[in-house]
Amino acid sequence: MILPICSLIKTGTMKQYILFFLLCLGLAQLQAQLTPLSKGMHISSSVKIKPGVYHLNYAGEPFTAVIEIEGNNLVVDFNNAVLDGNIHASLPDQFFGVAINIKAGKNITIKNLTAKGYKVALMAKGIEGLTIEHCDFSYNYRQHLNSTQQKEDLSDWMSYHHNEKDEWLRYGAAMYLRGCNKAVVHDNLVTGGQCALMLTQCDSGMIYNNIFSYNSGIGVGMYRSSANKIMYNRLNFNVRGHSEGVYNRGQDAAAILVFEQCNNNVYAFNSATHSGDGFFLWAGQTTMDSGEGGCNDNFIFANDFSYAPTNGIEVTFSRNRISENTIYGCDNAIWGGYSYNTVIVGNTIDSCSMGIAIEHGQDNTISVNSITHCKEAVKLWARASQPADWVYANRRDTRSRNYRIDFNQFWNNQLVFDFLLTSNIAGKRNDTIQNKIFQKSDTVIRSIRFGDFPKSYEDFDSSYREKKREKEISYIRMPWRTELKKTDSSKMGRRQIRMTEWGPYDFRSPLIWNTNPASTSDTMLFEIIGPEAVWKLVNQRGVKIITQTNAAITAIKTNQKGEDVFIELEYTGKEIVTPFGEKIAQGKPYRFNYRNNLLPANWKVNCFAFDSTQNPIKNPEFIKTLEKQVPVFAESSTGLDYAWWNGVGKEKKYEQFLTVAETDIDFPPGEYVLAASWEDVLHIYIDGHLLLDEWKPAGHVYDESPHRDLPVNLAGKHHIRVEQANQAGFATLIIKLKKK
Repeated sequence: MILPICSLIKTGTMKQYILFFLLCLGLAQLQAQLTPLSKGMHISSSVKIKPGVYHLNYAGEPFTAVIEIEGNNLVVDFNNAVLDGNIHASLPDQFFGVAINIKAGKNITIKNLTAKGYKVALMAKGIEGLTIEHCDFSYNYRQHLNSTQQKEDLSDWMSYHHNEKDEWLRYGAAMYLRGCNKAVVHDNLVTGGQCALMLTQCDSGMIYNNIFSYNSGIGVGMYRSSANKIMYNRLNFNVRGHSEGVYNRGQDAAAILVFEQCNNNVYAFNSATHSGDGFFLWAGQTTMDSGEGGCNDNFIFANDFSYAPTNGIEVTFSRNRISENTIYGCDNAIWGGYSYNTVIVGNTIDSCSMGIAIEHGQDNTISVNSITHCKEAVKLWARASQPADWVYANRRDTRSRNYRIDFNQFWNNQLVFDFLLTSNIAGKRNDTIQNKIFQKSDTVIRSIRFGDFPKSYEDFDSSYREKKREKEISYIRMPWRTELKKTDSSKMGRRQIRMTEWGPYDFRSPLIWNTNPASTSDTMLFEIIGPEAVWKLVNQRGVKIITQTNAAITAIKTNQKGEDVFIELEYTGKEIVTPFGEKIAQGKPYRFNYRNNLLPANWKVNCFAFDSTQNPIKNPEFIKTLEKQVPVFAESSTGLDYAWWNGVGKEKKYEQFLTVAETDIDFPPGEYVLAASWEDVLHIYIDGHLLLDEWKPAGHVYDESPHRDLPVNLAGKHHIRVEQANQAGFATLIIKLKKK
């Protein structure tokens, strides 16, 4: 491009011509110095990459890296190059490979890179002084979600309890760092994925000014990582497992996840709204097995944890400081099970089911908080006994005791205090106005002492903010400061969480959304949300459209046998970004749809108890024997959707049981999917032929319910039989018949 541009010079002085020629020559030399990317490339010195889109990956290799980097004191400027690993246009749960693997070295900077379509965008292990800046790692791996608006599927629950062997990698990540001390991660973007930044054994780092939002798992995850500062990040809508008004589970998604011996970290000035948990801290399996350690002395300051389906803040089995946070519209604002020596001070809590809830806590302080419009403001309680085989309870004092509750503001709550099996509670100068009930407690509560209510609450509050808050800010202040942008008022409230099969809706494309998913009537109500535009109906089946406006549709199910519900619309308007990251230009038509492809089935369900002498898991021949017995549970059901937390049975609960469910269905010819989630073991038969054999519980490595989608071509009448068995603890059986 240089020579044609130079040839356009027709006029001007010789000096101007020479200067322009030298400029063109310099640009040409600079262009020649830029390095293109290639598959298997190894970078060991500072380099600037030639811009462009590079479609690179290794077919079928789950964690093979396209680019490897190692060395000391390197700066790799990708110069806005794009690495795209989705070379076969597969769906996000089929992404594989690693875009960038930093193998060895120290003081390495990665900047200005876009990487998408990989299981992991950037992986680094054992790199001290790693800097990642101004990168876009959006639209990498994420699981397909099996939960729907109507029903939760328990296979969507995640488990982060172990990562000694990089178990977290099964969920993929935009950035996965292990053993990277003094890492600096700033001004990066991750959206449309599952996990943004995952840190293991990473100490003394700074994570700031990032946008990790609209992901289906974790914003920032930490494991055995201490002395880090996580500040001024936007970590909104990292969520799954929510259907407003139907269920709110979160399924262990979180804006910030802190697991296993993470100490002395600072979490400040982050916006972490609309996430499964805003902040989710658990001491770790080490503490559970030994009674020692925890995730201690972390400082959680001035964050916004509003609109979590479950907990704004969850801190358990540990000692921490929770100060000046904003928590609106959550199920529980602060859940502090087994917390001790924890300070909860200066937080603003509004419109939550529970304000502060602590089970088996000791020596905790609750002061200068504002708790309003909650069902219960403060709940402190204990169970009568602990499990005899639980090491933590055997080695630690787990009595609920020793609380200070001072200078709080409790306004317009249904119940202020709920105390159970807790001793030595003292408080003074709490401001209580227009609460329905002041206190509820059991008869064994000992030593509750509350002083008179203050007239000088505001004076105390002012003094606190002037002295304590400035001291806390000075403790965490960094050499830069960014004003955190507040949550857009149009996105306030939990109803703005709209879960799709690939994650939370991100408001960047049109969406047709069923607003009465729990209704048993044939009337279906929809809202059309997203960018303002013109849309038209282009396709429908299984429903008859009754009314439609630019913002809403009313439809009636036709209930045709074997027909799913499908409504397709075509949008024409401003530029949009699809849920998979594709940009649709302004004025270009874009089709989007609603589909419910679940088909009804009438099941006959029987559960039979067994013991060690007739264990069908060890010997499936006992299934026939057990079926001859009287079931401990029996019913007819229009669907198989069970979760057994404490065994099965009405008068008596049996943890060891066999479930046999059968149905006869007349299928119109077509392609179908039998979707199954289960615990512990499962058989599925069609017309006596074994379709799925999952009768080995030891094969389930992780603490998660397995899920399988089984494609089948069927026509006419068929008999389906399901066998499930459980040895102990939690059990589930979910079978869905779907039209493909």
